Amino acid sequence: MPETAWFTYDDFADRVGEQFRIDLGDGQELTLVLAGATVGAEAGGAGPDGSTRQQFSLLFRGPAEPMLDQAIWTLQHDEVDGLALFLVPLAPDAEGARYEAAFA
Repeated sequence: MPETAWFTYDDFADRVGEQFRIDLGDGQELTLVLAGATVGAEAGGAGPDGSTRQQFSLLFRGPAEPMLDQAIWTLQHDEVDGLALFLVPLAPDAEGARYEAAFA
């Protein structure tokens, strides 16, 4: 199972609008766009060094098809390593598919 790094809201706040790629296998790739990053009011759990982070969530948008299943997906980005994120599909809208990744 892929392992993700210890991320905080600050790792993504300036990346809204950027593309993230998922290798679907068989030479197929799906591109998601980070559509939003929202920081919560509650403190999250302790990280590897003992420090805490605020809870936050990420909203990704993608094409209507194919629709990804709820699962851990490895996202590729040129400047962010270790992106194995648990993506939850949300109800699609007129713009296509939506996915959320939440961090506690």
